[in-house]
Amino acid sequence: MTAVFSHGRLRLYLLRLLDDGPKHGYELIRLLEDRFLGLYAPSAGTIYPRLQRLEAEGLVTHTAAGGRKTYEITEAGRAELRQRADELAALESDIAASVEDLSALAGEIRNEVRGSVRDLKRELREATRQTRQERRPRWEAPSFPPGPPPFPPGPARGPEPAAAVLAEFDERLAEFSAEVGRLVRARRFTDSQLRTAIRLLDGALDGLRRLLR
Repeated sequence: MTAVFSHGRLRLYLLRLLDDGPKHGYELIRLLEDRFLGLYAPSAGTIYPRLQRLEAEGLVTHTAAGGRKTYEITEAGRAELRQRADELAALESDIAASVEDLSALAGEIRNEVRGSVRDLKRELREATRQTRQERRPRWEAPSFPPGPPPFPPGPARGPEPAAAVLAEFDERLAEFSAEVGRLVRARRFTDSQLRTAIRLLDGALDGLRRLLR
């Protein structure tokens, strides 16, 4: 959970969302995800226990239909929103700042990943070109009479990258890892922001796997 929702502030924001109209738990999760531009989404295990506590306190109520609970704010819940209007305004400001930080972090990592993927593609193309040049025959193949070949063909093998290019790839990979670590440690990020960074790195890894198939 992002730091902006510490000390019971998520509870207050759920009341704020329900004040706009009745919603079920999944809708609340999606609204929070949209508010954070898809970079943070609370789990069901985060949302539903808080809704249950709000209901136990008389601040929300629910109706069930089709196996789904729809939650609605009560007059007591609206009264709490009015009493905590200043706190809610501060929370909205903190959310906006958190979204800006998350977007900046995502942009930095995305740019690093894009640059690394471009470099990797260039290096793989160069490795293939060099290997083909190194394997180009320097003699003329002997001619054989018509008929089956004198020996069976061997299994087809793809070109192997040159050792120098592999070493350069390892070096660039290490530089990329160090640079991402530097970006993350240069500022104090929340657990949610770091989890977002991990998801971005996982996406880059999936892209590389598809490239190298």
